[in-house]
Amino acid sequence: MLLAFAAAGAAVWVAGVYLANATSVLAKRFGLGQALGGLLLLAVVTNLPELAITVSAALSQHLELAIGNILGGIAMQTLVLVVLDVFGLGKKAALTYQAASLVLVLEGVLVLAVLAAVLVGSQLPAALIVARITPAGLLILGLWVVGLWLIGKAQKGLPWQAHDAAPAGSPPPKPAAPAQPTPPASTWRTGLVFLAAALVTLVAGVVLERSGDALATHWGLSGLLFGATVLAAATSLPEVSTGLASMKAGEYQLAISDIFGGNAFLPVLFLVASALSGQAALPHAGKADLYLTGLGMLLTCVYVYGLVFRPQRQVARMGLDSLVVLGLYALGMLGLLAIST
Repeated sequence: MLLAFAAAGAAVWVAGVYLANATSVLAKRFGLGQALGGLLLLAVVTNLPELAITVSAALSQHLELAIGNILGGIAMQTLVLVVLDVFGLGKKAALTYQAASLVLVLEGVLVLAVLAAVLVGSQLPAALIVARITPAGLLILGLWVVGLWLIGKAQKGLPWQAHDAAPAGSPPPKPAAPAQPTPPASTWRTGLVFLAAALVTLVAGVVLERSGDALATHWGLSGLLFGATVLAAATSLPEVSTGLASMKAGEYQLAISDIFGGNAFLPVLFLVASALSGQAALPHAGKADLYLTGLGMLLTCVYVYGLVFRPQRQVARMGLDSLVVLGLYALGMLGLLAIST
């Protein structure tokens, strides 16, 4: 089982590099931009394992597993930005300083809105379901779709920006190169690479989660704490891999957008869980699930502020916002330990 866990982790890592490269190309070909490309393409694909686990759990009526799968990794995925800040940039500059995009601020607000809807939906009665659809599920889906639409509009420019100057401290934009015709075969080839890497991510990600859960049981570890730390870290490998590949290519917005986009997309799966199980999923959320949701919101708030204020100062090779996130996450895990004991 340990061998399967390691092999799946390696497969996810390699697939993530191909995904990041393919997403970058496709986003440029279809005019999506880094932020929207990460939100639409990369974020959804890197969360395919969570989709598969949610479908399996809902069909077998294990709603607690589906809920833990959706909410348990959001805080850890946000912590991935700390990893990218330290190992992707090093002493160059803080990640939020380099990204310099107000579109990413909107993505962070979308994460907060969707997670707030999760907290609201968890308090609704379980009997509030019609035709396998719950009001909370519809609200989450509606927020996500409207958020995508608004982010797409923001990608074309925000009305209160007086001019298209580079943010303070950023290098001036390079003049656009003359447009070159793109061979159709090249786009098709990139699309096939994207789909193949997505399939590997899906299969290896499911193996990673299943084998990790089995290892936790075998070693007698707390399922809640293991799931929120070790297993969440393992299943965040696609985000780490794609993020580092994006950073290497200088596409900092794509790296952050993958994390924010994934965290905004995951709660949409509650609609899927309710439809497949025939039960309202969110009312089954436990105290620890809601605790981790709140922690994820808190960490997201820190990075939203970081994107607005763009701190240049670094401590231990990371921006001040990443340092705060790391400290809050550590304190959050102590609180989770208190809940689980």
